[in-house]
Amino acid sequence: MKLQPRQTTPFGVVLAAVKALNGVKAVIIRGAGVQLGSENSEDRIVSNNLVQSEIFTSRKNHHKKPQEKIRILTDVLKSNNYNADPMLHSCGISINTQFTRVEGRVLSPPKVLFNSLVFHGSDGCLALVQKLLEPTRIKHWAVVSFSALCDMQIIHHLCDDLSKFSEMKGIFMDPPVGVFEENPQFRRAPPAVRVEKMFERMKLQFPEGLPHFIICLLPDRMNSDLYGSWKRKTLIDLGISNQCLVPIRGNKHYLTNLILKINVKLGGLNFLLAAEHSQKIPLVSKIPTIVFGMDVSHHSPHQFDVPSIAAVVSSRQWPLISRYRASVRTQLPKVEMIDSLFKPISENKDSGIVRELLMDFYVSSGRRKPTHMIIFRDGVGRSQFNQVLNIELGQIIEACKFLDESWSPKFTVIVAVKNHHTKFFQSRSPDNVPPGTTIDSKVCHPRNNDFYMCAHAGKLGTTRPTHYHVLLDEIGFSIDDLQEFIHSLSYVSQRSTMAISEVAPVRYAHLAATQTSQFMKFEDMLKTSSSQGGLTSSGCTPIPELPTLHKNVCSSMFFC
Repeated sequence: MKLQPRQTTPFGVVLAAVKALNGVKAVIIRGAGVQLGSENSEDRIVSNNLVQSEIFTSRKNHHKKPQEKIRILTDVLKSNNYNADPMLHSCGISINTQFTRVEGRVLSPPKVLFNSLVFHGSDGCLALVQKLLEPTRIKHWAVVSFSALCDMQIIHHLCDDLSKFSEMKGIFMDPPVGVFEENPQFRRAPPAVRVEKMFERMKLQFPEGLPHFIICLLPDRMNSDLYGSWKRKTLIDLGISNQCLVPIRGNKHYLTNLILKINVKLGGLNFLLAAEHSQKIPLVSKIPTIVFGMDVSHHSPHQFDVPSIAAVVSSRQWPLISRYRASVRTQLPKVEMIDSLFKPISENKDSGIVRELLMDFYVSSGRRKPTHMIIFRDGVGRSQFNQVLNIELGQIIEACKFLDESWSPKFTVIVAVKNHHTKFFQSRSPDNVPPGTTIDSKVCHPRNNDFYMCAHAGKLGTTRPTHYHVLLDEIGFSIDDLQEFIHSLSYVSQRSTMAISEVAPVRYAHLAATQTSQFMKFEDMLKTSSSQGGLTSSGCTPIPELPTLHKNVCSSMFFC
């Protein structure tokens, strides 16, 4: 990872929630009609799914180009005339109506290895014109269709297109061993029944063993109720890798992304960083290093009894940082701090997440224990930074000591914040800031180590940067090395043909939490809680545990 000279580029910045425009945020929230502090039942939040027209309107409003965003912000400042507010004036507060000018640099995209070295284009996209690095061979596979709108002709077209594009990427797919359409008489049955009936049919045709991989065609939307039941049956009960999709005649880009997901789920590898392959990543490639991504997924605000889902992903097969596995647990609703990282159940047994992932790293990395641990945490605010260090990092250290009292790895802890209102604009261009834009001065903390990074290309709307906060760095990265490392991790997402807006481990943790939350529906959780005896000794309802993934898929990247 050769560093480029620190060339600076001028940008304009709007800090709607942090700096000069604090009042704007307050006015916007108030203008939305939000009422706080009311305990009346009629004032409770009611959350309903949006209809398609509302989703389209919402997306359209959020996809405003940079120049339009600048115009809106400027108009708001002028129309509200904050400096004339007597309360602000009496407090000695004035609002600067000009954008803050900052300087940043644009990091060069990393080299990526397919069958040979390939440079990324300037727009942050992968030059995916070559065969994949480690393509798989798909032999014994089948297609299942739950869609009433999908006939056999559409299915065969899809299989032909998928086979053709797979071969272009080095993946050879034998013809499917079977295509199964749902019996129409079961389409009004509960999702679990529909899935069970489908597998009963498949077992009749394959009495000696089900296919090793299944493509599942869902009805006309991906949030179908069938999704959770299907994933639970395949990943937990049967251990079969699978790919769900809506039955459309996919274009080249759609099929390419589909192939990327299938290949990595079946144990293949789509690409690597060139520096990863040549073992030239500073402080990572030469010293056993594990990379964690951590996130907690919460249900809708009105579902206050539904457990939250904590997910942690970790790198495996060091010196690689592109292969990951996930471990997922339930915890108390709306609790952000993960409480299952270290769970001793006896003097010599720990059932926590960290032990599971460390043991996998040890086995997959040639019986090496990680000397360095890099932790990326998502979904926490500034007020929770100390909790991340004291509670979550504390559990990780305890888990390490539980395995080996003399083991003292070094830690780097980084929080990735996406839920903020900071935007950057180019001063001499109407376009979004280019991929790789990094800002680490003037609008950042004067003492703490934090910076903004726009690793991805903003194709729609105005690019939202990710704000990285380095809470702890015992490993001792230089600022340049750390920013280059984080930038590179935005390119290793195995399911994407372009750089993503955050590091891949964080995105994977979010995907793992979201997908596994579908395994148990709310009603199932209530039944489980009741069967476990109501309340615990502390008066709390017991938290139902997620079912364990089948051994065939537990180490796979099933969440891609």
